[in-house]
Amino acid sequence: MSKPILAAGTVCWRNVRHADGTEQLMVLLIHRTRQKDVSFPKGKLERGESMPQAAARETHEETGLQVALGMNLGTITYQLPNGGDRKTVQYWSAEVTEEAVQASTFKPNREVEALEWVPFDQVRKRLSYRADRELFDVFANLVERDAIDTFTVILLRHAKAEPRSDAWPVDRLRPLAPAGEKQAETLVATLEAFRPDRLYSSTAERCLHTIEPLSEHLGLAIRTREGLSQDAWDAGDTAELRAIVGKVVRKCRNAVVCTHRPVLPDAARELALATGSLPGDYLTEAAALPPAGFSIFHLSRKRPGSGILAVETYPLQH
Repeated sequence: MSKPILAAGTVCWRNVRHADGTEQLMVLLIHRTRQKDVSFPKGKLERGESMPQAAARETHEETGLQVALGMNLGTITYQLPNGGDRKTVQYWSAEVTEEAVQASTFKPNREVEALEWVPFDQVRKRLSYRADRELFDVFANLVERDAIDTFTVILLRHAKAEPRSDAWPVDRLRPLAPAGEKQAETLVATLEAFRPDRLYSSTAERCLHTIEPLSEHLGLAIRTREGLSQDAWDAGDTAELRAIVGKVVRKCRNAVVCTHRPVLPDAARELALATGSLPGDYLTEAAALPPAGFSIFHLSRKRPGSGILAVETYPLQH
């Protein structure tokens, strides 16, 4: 059996405010030129791409919209018309701002002949395929739970560092290994898909160097915090870690927090405490990251204290 073709896409949404002050939830549908069907933006992964990276790129290429990925909606798998190949597509919800709509450079082309913003209650019947309708049902369930307006907190373990040795008598000055430097560069494209606008890092060189390529690419300053360091953790000082996580949650902004393997379980627990989430094995799994691995916690922007809505874990960047 041949391997499935991998693809990724988005269910884009926006709230449109009318003249009378009411808001209406709208969902973006694309009309494909050759297939003459109605679907969601999606496309195949390019060599070396992650699913989130492909979802953001394909959405931009097909619609001209720059989006931030939100809640993971899962995958759909279906057989292609050729009768043999199967395609697996992973989807995320993605809010589209009015600024992004105004900045869109979309023009009808050989792949997509039209874009259409459709009222939420009319979307299902407009879709051409059952698999897309089932995907939309997942999105609709989030709408019913008032759980699509979200922000993300990404817990990131630093990339592979040089091993402890006499060459680095001060542990916080230990740099990344050459393999870690490559991992740090690779991280950028996937993390960018979630559009972080705040970057936090331990004061250790290996954490700072892990997040620096992302900082330079996005033009964001790195907010260094001693409370995220392994030195502070070794000393049993977790008060600042709790304060940092609490502030990140209160701000309701997409954030990346780069820290160390021993600190990650406490950071995940503090995130659960700050959001009123139930403890569980999912926190342990989300914190058990190899070098350059990260977990994405999705939280409600309207009610950040209502608990962690979902967690995505990406265990390794090559």
